[in-house]
Formats: sequence, structure tokens, C-alpha cells
Amino acid sequence: MDEQESLKKKLDLLKDEHRELDTMIDDLLRETVVNQLAVQRLKKKKLLVRDHIARINAQLLPDIIA
Repeated sequence: MDEQESLKKKLDLLKDEHRELDTMIDDLLRETVVNQLAVQRLKKKKLLVRDHIARINAQLLPDIIA
């Protein structure tokens, strides 16, 4: 497997993780007693995953200088 394929596979896994975190956050927010600490931790992890997705996208897409 070459580097491009490896990055695409990692990107797919990260996107799945991002969606799962979003679902977990939504589920926590629907509870009658909201655990704000857990929500904050999940949101922080979700942001880290999103940043990782952006880095991989930047590696996959070549820089275009206008």
C-alpha cells in the first residue's frame, strides 16, 4: 500500500471517529442531567480529530499557488 492509500484509509477512519464523537455528544446533551465535563472532553477530542483530518487532507491535496 502506498502512502496516498494509507493516508486515505486513515482519513476515512478519522471521519468515522469524528461522526461517532458527534453522536456521543448529541446523546449526552439529550440526557436530563447533562455531564458538562464529559461533553467538554468529547468536544475537545472531536476538535483534535478534525485538525488531524485537515492535516491529512493537506497532505493529500497538492498546494496550488495562484
